[in-house]
Amino acid sequence: MIKLKQKIDRPTKEEIAAISRFSPATLHEAQGRRGALSSRLKPIDYRMKLCGPAFTVKCAPRDNIMLQVAINYAQPGDIIVVSAGEYEEAGSFGDVLANACLAKGIGGLVTDTGVRDSLQLRELGFPVFSLSVCIKGTVKETLGATNDPVMVGDEMIYPGDIIVGDADGLVVVRKSEAREVAKLAQAREDAEVGYIAAYKSGKSVVEVSNLEGVLRAKGLVVED
Repeated sequence: MIKLKQKIDRPTKEEIAAISRFSPATLHEAQGRRGALSSRLKPIDYRMKLCGPAFTVKCAPRDNIMLQVAINYAQPGDIIVVSAGEYEEAGSFGDVLANACLAKGIGGLVTDTGVRDSLQLRELGFPVFSLSVCIKGTVKETLGATNDPVMVGDEMIYPGDIIVGDADGLVVVRKSEAREVAKLAQAREDAEVGYIAAYKSGKSVVEVSNLEGVLRAKGLVVED
């Protein structure tokens, strides 16, 4: 017997809003270069973005019965995160299920298996990040857990973690760290604004980054 877990400890709307202001790359750097999911997981369309709490589900490879269960119980704004064994040769999600997600207000899908109907998914605009695009169908046979920790993209994802994705990739921010990470991300962005202003004022990248001493210590010799 497998007991379905519906309830998760979601971050507040304010925490999600604070994190959503920043790119995955900025959040990754701000939290000490942690939380980046494998770069093998790509958005179906480079314009797609997502940010919301993880609703996790464990699926057997080439089987999407539990994905459909997850869609049924996920709440508006949730990001469904599917662990399916990094199986590329299956299209476990397509335009029909995307419409089901849109009707419920689900915020997006992250899956370590394949999806299909990619053209229709782009037209729908539902954010989908996947390991592959594959036309091969799936079965509906094997039960699995929902809202347990899952390993996806080489990162452990806990229910309620904040998942953020854009054209560059995906990052996970722990719910308990959301407010602090948002502050660190803002500080990083403020610093980058300063760097850009310095470049525009005529300073070199070596000056702005204080690299002269570092390069000299490493033995770099600049010839006239």
